[in-house]
Amino acid sequence: MRFAIIKERKNPPDRRVVFSPAKLKEAQTQFPEAIFIVESSDIRVFSDEAYEKEGFEVSQNIEDCDVMIGVKEVPIEALIPNKKYFFFSHTIKKQPYNRKLLQAILAKNIELFDHETIVNNKGFRLIGFGYYAGIVGAYNGFRAWGLKYDSWNLPKAGILPSREALINELNIIQLPNIKILLTGSGKVSNGAQYILDAMYIKKVSVVDYLDSTFNEPVYCKIDVLDYNKRKDGQVIDVFDFFDNPQDYESNFMRFAKVTDYYIAGHFYGNGAPCFYTKQDIKSPHFNIKVVADISCDVNGPIATTLRASTIANPIYGYNPQTETETDYKARNAIAVMAVDNLPCELPKDASEGFGEQFLQYVIPAFFNNDADGVLQRAKITENGRLTERFKYLQDYINEM
Repeated sequence: MRFAIIKERKNPPDRRVVFSPAKLKEAQTQFPEAIFIVESSDIRVFSDEAYEKEGFEVSQNIEDCDVMIGVKEVPIEALIPNKKYFFFSHTIKKQPYNRKLLQAILAKNIELFDHETIVNNKGFRLIGFGYYAGIVGAYNGFRAWGLKYDSWNLPKAGILPSREALINELNIIQLPNIKILLTGSGKVSNGAQYILDAMYIKKVSVVDYLDSTFNEPVYCKIDVLDYNKRKDGQVIDVFDFFDNPQDYESNFMRFAKVTDYYIAGHFYGNGAPCFYTKQDIKSPHFNIKVVADISCDVNGPIATTLRASTIANPIYGYNPQTETETDYKARNAIAVMAVDNLPCELPKDASEGFGEQFLQYVIPAFFNNDADGVLQRAKITENGRLTERFKYLQDYINEM
């Protein structure tokens, strides 16, 4: 079987790749029957020469390959018919801007495997860039604080070579005695926590965070039952929350009253309560000054997130009284960092981590007859039709 590591063609350019040269060499060693071809690229973080040095063919022509492996959406005109493709298609939530892409995939008889749909038999995602989104998002939030209050001027993450370089920069700054709140329990929040721990910021319990004052910066990591409560007062478990989100209401304001810097690293499910509303932010008790919304659900549960920001201009301000965007340096403005493609700022580390997961969970499925069902669950299209698991997209692709 012939695999192609394809060139990223989406704008703005994305320097990430599924396999670094070293990880691709590891894949070749584990599966000597596989043939890996690297499509020439002047964009990706690893040069063509780096792949050639590991013994891989680099070519402008990949049409004789069977499986195409990329990161972001492939432009319609670049899709090769009758192939298997892996990339983030951003279609499974019926995103209107990619409807034509999915229609073209079906028309070209392409088998599409979306990285987001690569899950285990319990539905949990196996691969992703979330950990690195957490790392960069937490860093960017500290950068936003420094710029808002003229306390420090951290360089943009994208010009630094590695997460170690980010940590080195963060460990130079002198934090005030602020309280930092981190929501979530998955890869994103773990990445953000990596940064907080690397800065030697003290982690405290929910009770201490809410009730105590400190003479040093501290952080508290909370999960869904910390910031949501059942309307009837019962305390059951997280599975009840996931199964019955309509029976819950937000209890986040108790944290908002004492938090200075909030890092949103959670997954937000449909039907779950909002964390805080525009009305909540108007309260004189709302204390949050900087929000790093790594989850970046626009018009979602974090009312300060009015839009996704960009790597070029990552910070904007939220005016609580007018509920509109403003200069983030304004005295009463809340500084918001809501970049939705954060791992792009750490392309080398993110690529290395992603390739490790892809080699562990995906490549073996091609050589063990998909023993764990990974490919079957992930496959969105086959023989010009949606697979059974993704039939819910039929009305989406029927729209013109």
